[in-house]
Amino acid sequence: MILDGVGRRYGLRGPWVLRGLDLRLPAHTLVRVEGPNGAGKSTLLRLLAGIDAPTEGRVTGRPRTAYVPERFPAVLPFTAAGYLVHMGRVHGLSSGEATARTGEWLARLGAAGHARTPLAELSKGTSQKVAVAQALLAEPDLLVLDEAWTGLDTAARGELDRAVTERVASGATVVFVDHDPGRLAGTADAVYRLDGRALTPAAAPSGGPGPRVLIEATGEASAALPPGLPGSPVAERDAGHPGRIRLTTSPEHSDHLLHTLVTARPPWHITGLSQVPAPAPADLAAAGGAAGGLAPGPGPGAPPEPGTPRAARPAFRGTAALVRCQAALLARSQRWLAPLLLYAAVLGVGVQAGQPLLDSLGYAAAALLPAAAWLVRLCVTQEPPAARTVTASAVGPARAHGASLLTGLGCALALGGVGSGVVLLISDPVSTGRTVAVPLLPAALAGLLAAVCCALLGAAVGALCARPLLHRHGWSLAATVLGALLALVTDGSPAKAAVSGLVSGSPAGTVRLPFVPLAGAVAVAVVVGVLTSRIAALRE
Repeated sequence: MILDGVGRRYGLRGPWVLRGLDLRLPAHTLVRVEGPNGAGKSTLLRLLAGIDAPTEGRVTGRPRTAYVPERFPAVLPFTAAGYLVHMGRVHGLSSGEATARTGEWLARLGAAGHARTPLAELSKGTSQKVAVAQALLAEPDLLVLDEAWTGLDTAARGELDRAVTERVASGATVVFVDHDPGRLAGTADAVYRLDGRALTPAAAPSGGPGPRVLIEATGEASAALPPGLPGSPVAERDAGHPGRIRLTTSPEHSDHLLHTLVTARPPWHITGLSQVPAPAPADLAAAGGAAGGLAPGPGPGAPPEPGTPRAARPAFRGTAALVRCQAALLARSQRWLAPLLLYAAVLGVGVQAGQPLLDSLGYAAAALLPAAAWLVRLCVTQEPPAARTVTASAVGPARAHGASLLTGLGCALALGGVGSGVVLLISDPVSTGRTVAVPLLPAALAGLLAAVCCALLGAAVGALCARPLLHRHGWSLAATVLGALLALVTDGSPAKAAVSGLVSGSPAGTVRLPFVPLAGAVAVAVVVGVLTSRIAALRE
């Protein structure tokens, strides 16, 4: 992963938080970021996790990512296990894998007894364990930790230390910020300091002071060491016996290094294991260069490391799982009741049994538009900020926002389908003057298409009147009401054309299928969806 000339500021004329950052993050790397409060550490981590986009410069080669925010007050209507299974699916795991890993990580972090506890009832420490578990169960290639140890008990902190070491040993990149200067001391491949909007190396690669572990192994004379050894150990071959090798590493990486050696093909046989004193600073710097430590930065335009595989984000599976998660969140929160009751009340007042079918279908379609706008607003804004950042890091903010729009639209379409069905059951298939019979199937199709038009326009209105364009609730609500009204009465609106086609055909009993308005509504909804998703990626 490469940061090339990256800068970030909030607002068009706001002060720069970060400016001119160049950084290269290869695999098998543990990176610590330090700096005073307000230096931009969290902003940098959000850029690395893909939650925010840089104002200038570019970020390339971002792998599959998981993120643990500094604060995780997960006020969500899920149990701890239920939320983790949902997040596992969002990360691309199957339901079985997500369930198994959920149990494993809750047990490792000492929270297995709270698996069925609602998130809102968890203590701060247990909530933080859930936040850590959702990142680790995905086995990401890039793990970003923003004060992830805060709030954890001693046992859970030690388990997170081990989990970080495991991820690095398996080839992942881990970037972390923590207020404890001793956190993972001696294991970081690089330490950087943020101060004055700039990022500078703060310590030599491959660890700080502390004892080291010397591993002596024997293998075939022509055998090469396995690639990507955990901890980037210093290797010395015996000139008289090429099959003998000495590896010096930190204690935290020693177990994984031993496992890598004995499971290699052909295997290495361990002949000695001992502890040695910490190297002198000069020797440490030389060892870091010999081990191929982390480069401070590639300079602008440097290409990615050749031959390094990068896992693509799960595409369809992750988006489908996110839609399921958003739908479950909406259903359990019961916030859907208000737009449902609004739609039912409007239908109850305006549609009576025995009324002409086309008039009633037009009325039902028109009533769906504000309900659809409301549902989309709910789906876009229902996640707490901390939970939203976690989701955005998993699939990207644009796809996360798009999934919210799809969820709201899907709910509106389901509501419109039920409403149109009720109208078909209670209305008479006759013209306004009851002199002409209206063909039922064409009328039903026209009514459903008109409902789809209004649902699409309502979804567009809801997307334009909510985050990321409008954040204040009062302005958002007023804009939604005004936008829904304009979408129904403005000449040239696909919704007005579809509804008018039904109502104007009722006196003569003529059914007009609104294909042209439907095409226009689809175009408007797609453009608005793409636009707002893109803006969400830029200013989440």
